[in-house]
Amino acid sequence: MTPTLTFHGAAGCVTGFCAELRTDKARVLIDCGMFQGSKTLKALNYDPFPFDPGTVDAVLLTHAHIDHSGLLPKLMLAGFEGPIHATAATRDLCRVMLADAGGIQEAEVKHLNRRNEQRGRPVVEPIYTERDAERVMGQFERVKLGEPVTVAPGVTAIYWDAGHILGAASIEVLVEGDGEPMRLFFSGDIGPGGSAFVPDPQGPAGLDHLIMESTYGDRERVVADAVTRRKALAQELRDAHARGGPLLIPAFAVERSQELLADLVEVMDSGEAPGGDVFLDSPLAIEATEVFLERGWNKDLGRNPFEGARQSQRLRYLDKPWDSDGLDRLKGWHVILAASGMCDAGRIRKHLKRLLWRKETTVLLSGFQAAGTLGRLLADGARRVTIQGEEIRVQAEIRMFDAYSGHADATGLVTWAKARLPVRGSVFMAHGEPRAVEGLRERLVAAGLPADQLLAPQLDETFVLNRARAEHAQGETPRIAPEAAAALDWHNARAGFLMALDEALDEAPDDAAREAILSKVRAGLAGKRRI
Repeated sequence: MTPTLTFHGAAGCVTGFCAELRTDKARVLIDCGMFQGSKTLKALNYDPFPFDPGTVDAVLLTHAHIDHSGLLPKLMLAGFEGPIHATAATRDLCRVMLADAGGIQEAEVKHLNRRNEQRGRPVVEPIYTERDAERVMGQFERVKLGEPVTVAPGVTAIYWDAGHILGAASIEVLVEGDGEPMRLFFSGDIGPGGSAFVPDPQGPAGLDHLIMESTYGDRERVVADAVTRRKALAQELRDAHARGGPLLIPAFAVERSQELLADLVEVMDSGEAPGGDVFLDSPLAIEATEVFLERGWNKDLGRNPFEGARQSQRLRYLDKPWDSDGLDRLKGWHVILAASGMCDAGRIRKHLKRLLWRKETTVLLSGFQAAGTLGRLLADGARRVTIQGEEIRVQAEIRMFDAYSGHADATGLVTWAKARLPVRGSVFMAHGEPRAVEGLRERLVAAGLPADQLLAPQLDETFVLNRARAEHAQGETPRIAPEAAAALDWHNARAGFLMALDEALDEAPDDAAREAILSKVRAGLAGKRRI
């Protein structure tokens, strides 16, 4: 059997990466991530897998981020009994991240079911529980960078440093066949390089097929060194302080929070930015910080760059819910870091509900915001948003600060891809929204790669991996339409319509004008139902 590769996630969108490699002897998954974004996309997390988990021999895990690891407990519950190969740091981070994800699901489902019961709708079950997340950790097996490991019959993996977050790896996969093994290389998430916190990304050259991310394939970022980045952060703090209110940072709990904490302490202690209390309001980020303090040694620096966060007297760790609730009483200048980074889960939503309507508040978005997430709506300038069913008017200052992104930009992606050449077969551009994928395609062609060598897989699309080129195979019908993977859905449209209606009613000069607006809406709905 010629090997096949199917993309069950992060195809046509950024989140939920999961690739299925099948040979005549084995079935292996590379990552098993959770979808984030619109409700249509997130609904896939609840659906059955489009394959039989009981037939999967092994999972090769690139790193701990939930959009790459988040459905591993579900995979176990569905019958997967094989090993999950990961670096030691990825294993340690998954131990806290998956348990946190299970706990969040339990809490959010409990909240949702209360609303469903009030509305006469059926109750739902969490995808998995905190206990399930603890159980799946027994299937993790540690791998070391650079050391080949047999992961399934006829399949060998070699892990390379991806330079993304602590423990993150790109994975070289060797598939036995006639003659020399077929060499595949899965990028995982590629780091930007030049960071004091993680090494530069590494990888082999001379491959049969290359599978790479394309998150920032259509855009360039100002790649700042550590000094420049801290100066820019200090300016953001000075501006937020001048507004007279708090600075709220929705931060990814792993890597981003730790990097921000280290730099926040440094710019405040040096006097570059106004001093003040810094609250880390994320049990997951607090636990992850301990992993970084244990495993974050940087051999090039000769120190652990996160150590300053341990010693600072400015930091306040809020582990318990009632500690978090106490922030409601604070006035004036302070800094809050809370997960999640895209504002679609966790304690950040509570703080946004109480602070977004205040003009003195500054919200600093510190990374990529997927389509359909609350963070993306704020980044795109939404004037009203809905959080847990409650409409909030946005009057806070919304700022984008991408200096801490863990992803390479377009130039970095092209440089990384060129370092992998020659690629004899195909280059798959995954893990990106359509515009980013097309931007990366144009840049790779300009860099000398043949256009017909570049493939943009869609959700659930299967390819036959011939030596010279991958070919599309007739497979199953995709679970959702390709155009829906990275688009706003009807849930977003409904919320936007209702908020626009409320805004129009609020701004109408008198009751007669408001009745005229409602009459037009009723006319549009005439015949649909009695209103």
